[in-house]
Amino acid sequence: MIKRLGKLESLDPSVDFYEAGFSSINALQLLTELEDRFKVTLADDDFIAARTAVALRDLIDAQRR
Repeated sequence: MIKRLGKLESLDPSVDFYEAGFSSINALQLLTELEDRFKVTLADDDFIAARTAVALRDLIDAQRR
């Protein structure tokens, strides 16, 4: 999802996706898609702090428990 929205060719799950070229413009769309897909509500501060795919996965997993 991050690769698609950010039009990134590749992305290591532990790399900061903003440093890899993901634009903050796409962040709102990513947040909306993640919340819809995984049926969670992510706090803005938590979402902003989760700058890797691994961190987002962990955040979503924590919300689903």
